[in-house]
Amino acid sequence: MEFLRTRRTYRRFQQKAVPAAVVDDILEAARIASCGANRQTLKYLVVQSPEQVDKVNGLVHWAAYLPPEQGIPKAEERPTLFIAVFQDEALPGANDTDAGLALGSMTAAAWSHGVGSCIMGAIDRPALCDLFGTAPSLRLHSMVAFGYPAHESRVVEMHDGDVRYYLDDARDYCVPKRPLSEILLGRI
Repeated sequence: MEFLRTRRTYRRFQQKAVPAAVVDDILEAARIASCGANRQTLKYLVVQSPEQVDKVNGLVHWAAYLPPEQGIPKAEERPTLFIAVFQDEALPGANDTDAGLALGSMTAAAWSHGVGSCIMGAIDRPALCDLFGTAPSLRLHSMVAFGYPAHESRVVEMHDGDVRYYLDDARDYCVPKRPLSEILLGRI
């Protein structure tokens, strides 16, 4: 459970490249993730050159609950790697559940190496697809930022139903979660 409690979203990173072996583990975790009817409709694009990472960084939106000066990573805090997750609509059965399973596997594999991540759905899909030159049958589902965290991120008790994450005095992320008593409908 401690692994899952600390596998949070991270939005500020050390400027240290993610090694190729770790990237390969992340991709392998995505490749072997469960999927409906074993259709395997997801495709991935690794973005790791500093020039391309900078271009992608300008086309994704960070930390909606925070003001830009707090939520957007500064140049020296940006991720060193992005992975684009596509659904290949030329294959039957592409769906968000499969993407979610693969994203969970990718981020867990990364965290097992101490690499933090941020799954991003608030992205400029048309501009990113133009940048990548992808086929029209590939629908960009999400971008995932990766890097070695430059901050802490932890689960905290929720107050007054407020789900918004926030930064504490050390600029670490505090992520309120509903108590089990609010999410468990019962045991039958």
